[in-house]
Amino acid sequence: MEQNPVLHIGPLYFSATLLYMSMLTMIIVFGLTFWASRRMAVRPTGKQNVLEYVIELTNGIGKENLGNREAPRFSLLNFVLFSFLLISNNIGLMTRIVIPKNGVDLSYWSSPTANSSFTLTLAVLIMLLANFVGVAKFGFGKYVKNSFIKPPAFMIPLNIIEEFTNTLSLGLRIYGNIMAGEVMLGLICNLGLIGYWSMPIGIILGVLWIAFSIFISSLQAYVFVLLTNIYISHKILEEH
Repeated sequence: MEQNPVLHIGPLYFSATLLYMSMLTMIIVFGLTFWASRRMAVRPTGKQNVLEYVIELTNGIGKENLGNREAPRFSLLNFVLFSFLLISNNIGLMTRIVIPKNGVDLSYWSSPTANSSFTLTLAVLIMLLANFVGVAKFGFGKYVKNSFIKPPAFMIPLNIIEEFTNTLSLGLRIYGNIMAGEVMLGLICNLGLIGYWSMPIGIILGVLWIAFSIFISSLQAYVFVLLTNIYISHKILEEH
């Protein structure tokens, strides 16, 4: 069973792998965005085309769910969130670093989103943000009425429970897909190590699985941002 190495500052303990892989992901996102935005041209080509496509994609998610009036407020959030998830979902597919120590396999390289604690924490932050902007727009009283006190009356407890189920669904959906992809890739790699006869099979299956996992990982980044905008819309758009 693989484990993440642990760092601690006094009584606080941190997963070293999650910490530096998250930092690495942020550096990659910043570096790619900075590189793609240099020497912008009126007629975009190459890297500028890719950057503008991602911006248009995330802006489209916002406009579709939040409307033209509210969407610009969250355009930067959508772009950063999608870019971060796109890299973090796929970074663990590129390589694996596992070092045995004291009878335990320590994983030093994996996708941050392949950890349920990471994805659930991210989901909690998104739900807190959604509720915060709802209170900021309507005030607490109207926010509660708009978000929870909706006819018919028997739906009120379900509306409250939905806050928790949405958080779990948002966090566990992306975790399950990314974790399953990395586990399956590990099994395929082990297949290739059985013998000379299995190595070509393992290589072919590995390449095919990586391509499929990149598609699924990218789709999950899109779905996470889409659901984020849907949850925010439930808090800031009035029900009629």
